[in-house]
Amino acid sequence: LALSALPALAAVPALAVALRFVAVDTGLGEALRGAQLAVVPAALAFGCAYALLLLGAVRLLSLGLRPGLHPTHSRTGWQAWTVTQLMDAARQTLFPLYAGLVTPLWLRLLGMKIGRGAEVSTVLALPSLTTVGDGAFLADDTLTAPYELGGGWVRIGRAAIGRRAFLGNSGMTGPGRSVPDGGLVGVLSATPKKAKKGTSYLGLPPMKLPRAPEGGDHSRTYDPPARLLWARGAVELFRLVPVFCSAALAVLTGGVLCALAGATGVGWWAAAALSGAVLLGAGIVGALAAVAAKWLLVGRHRAGEHPLWSGFVWRDELADTFVEVVAVPWLIGAVPGTPLMTLWLRGLGARVGRGVWCESYWLPETDLVTLGSAVSVNRGCVLQTHLFHDRILRMDKVALGAGSTVGPGGIVLPGSTVGARATLGPASLVMAAESVPDDTRWLGNPIEAWRS
Repeated sequence: LALSALPALAAVPALAVALRFVAVDTGLGEALRGAQLAVVPAALAFGCAYALLLLGAVRLLSLGLRPGLHPTHSRTGWQAWTVTQLMDAARQTLFPLYAGLVTPLWLRLLGMKIGRGAEVSTVLALPSLTTVGDGAFLADDTLTAPYELGGGWVRIGRAAIGRRAFLGNSGMTGPGRSVPDGGLVGVLSATPKKAKKGTSYLGLPPMKLPRAPEGGDHSRTYDPPARLLWARGAVELFRLVPVFCSAALAVLTGGVLCALAGATGVGWWAAAALSGAVLLGAGIVGALAAVAAKWLLVGRHRAGEHPLWSGFVWRDELADTFVEVVAVPWLIGAVPGTPLMTLWLRGLGARVGRGVWCESYWLPETDLVTLGSAVSVNRGCVLQTHLFHDRILRMDKVALGAGSTVGPGGIVLPGSTVGARATLGPASLVMAAESVPDDTRWLGNPIEAWRS
């Protein structure tokens, strides 16, 4: 109940700011104009209030979180669960704070130890038990120091990401585990118990991966000059624009409903009856805003490489913020598997055949994705058209042949092709540049033949 009340508490100062601009005793038109003027300050007030409430709650509930084995229904067990819920909520409500220059500062405030030059995306962690070394890189949806449940017990422990180490998308570093200095744990992979400096691992369970780190221009990867720091900061400041767009859409939606209530004889009953159509219209506007942002900021994605400290990477992240903050909450998150989803993906540049069932919007570079006719993409799937090893964004195509299926939580890495009518089981990983033959079945991380 308290977790659900957090956004409501954060809305109180936002409403107080909005009332400074909105005169309640005036007509609808005047009130709507005042509300539009209040969008920016009220949205900032909500974001700051929510961040402060969440910060206080996480720091308070992190007190006494000590490594070890505890009963599931103990104080420590409930604290670990609640902190994880709060951290997950932060990734959604405060999405613009993640995968940017401000992310390490935000996570340090939450209690995480983070070294200089670290890059952190949408990590889910117990902050007080996580250490990130200098120059480390944590990709999207990584898990560090998560609690482990079993037999009525919860196990928590410290997790460490070494200096210049890399934890890939959906990678996991469990209690008591460490990614070594210069090491790599790949996509959807677990960190092993013991790993030597500079070693790389992939899979569940993790297996050693032969890999030589690639060199590059360090001024575009690890040691950027001041001008690039300022340039990136300026671009990332514009991540507030999607937040304001979402708030403005909420104001306009409320204004339309009020207008409908005042224009009909039965008042709010008519507005309630038409609210579904109004919300659908608002959702379409939000989805189109994300499409427009993608084409204006990035244009058409093409296979290639871009260093972390480059305008393309920053603009690509900004376009993704429009997707996560505007399109997904207003429409796309509610229409998985529908023609609206496939229509929107086509608008972003994906090649989508007839009769496609797609329950995931995680197609990072949509222009590089081809979904043949009657393809099935289940929930939680990622058609991962890029990798970010060694701080270089490498993009390549992903193609799913006609009638193929990717099971729930599956990931297909760049340069891969899944053959016609082939099936990938749940939580399976297709490695980069891999070709899955037609009419075959595969399962595992990484995939192997799926035998009956």
